[in-house]
Amino acid sequence: MTMVRQTKQRAAVIRVLQNSRSHPDAAQVHAEVREQLPSVSLGTVYRTLDALVRDGMVMTIERTGQATRYDYKHEHEPHHHAVCRSCGAIFDVSVEAVPKLPASALPNGFQVTDVHLEFMGICAECLGKN
Repeated sequence: MTMVRQTKQRAAVIRVLQNSRSHPDAAQVHAEVREQLPSVSLGTVYRTLDALVRDGMVMTIERTGQATRYDYKHEHEPHHHAVCRSCGAIFDVSVEAVPKLPASALPNGFQVTDVHLEFMGICAECLGKN
């Protein structure tokens, strides 16, 4: 794990991600950071996001044909994701809401180091439009 050097740009990116529940893409993060730091470039935001991902502070949510989305890893709020196949919205799902996988389901001796679980479906808003 690398140590991310704290700059005002990085601090602004972290604040945006910590306060967001929408799982923004880099362009959305850039737009919000520019409200605080008008001269920050999109390239700086991308490099900062890459460094935060490498450092384990931020995770990516990737969908084929869509921009990569980013999620700050709130250590006190571990969660999974539910993704709407219609509008692309991403919702947090509490870890406690998901049943535990019995150890017997994994290969003998397998040690889990991380879990990324996604539930795919249609959100209530999109269901209401049909």
